[in-house]
Amino acid sequence: MRRMTDAPPDETPIQRALRLKQAALDARPKPPRGGKFQRQQANRAAAGDSRPWSSR
Repeated sequence: MRRMTDAPPDETPIQRALRLKQAALDARPKPPRGGKFQRQQANRAAAGDSRPWSSR
């Protein structure tokens, strides 16, 4: 991965801002993956659960 000081010589200010923004987002802590919340969300994706008003 590139460091913040590694900038191409022909980089525009917008490209620089996007590169710095992506680096800042990548540095943020990530939530744990594959936990209880993800399993609950996967189970909730059943066909009938998305339209509770149509069930009787």
